Amino acid sequence: MAEELRVDERLAIPLAEIELRTSRSSGPGGQHANVTASRVEAVFDIEASTSLDEARRARLLEKLSPVVTAVAQDGRSQYRNRELALSRLAAKIKAALRVQRPRRPTRPTRSSRQRRLDQKRRTGERKQNRRRPSGDD
Repeated sequence: MAEELRVDERLAIPLAEIELRTSRSSGPGGQHANVTASRVEAVFDIEASTSLDEARRARLLEKLSPVVTAVAQDGRSQYRNRELALSRLAAKIKAALRVQRPRRPTRPTRSSRQRRLDQKRRTGERKQNRRRPSGDD
């Protein structure tokens, strides 16, 4: 087992900074679920972390709360749920660190404008055909 949680190529968080809590899982499972603490909650305190630089810390605090949690109770074993919770925590952190590219404003093409107008015309004709015929004919 690695001693760190690999978020991406450049960031790895030591497992010492992640608190792992266990409790009994909810839901079905019979006698096994009633006696086994298989639910795992991974808790990461962003503000107290020493592995983050200031830019990443500021970005995570902007996108997430000061404490990030991930819970897993899908598996039957505590080991499997631990792995799931850690991978979910890494996914949350990675998604928050992702920088969105700025959108380049574009204009509709001539053909897309023509398609839109044709569609509007067809819709208007369809609605007009639904009306009762007038007595002028």
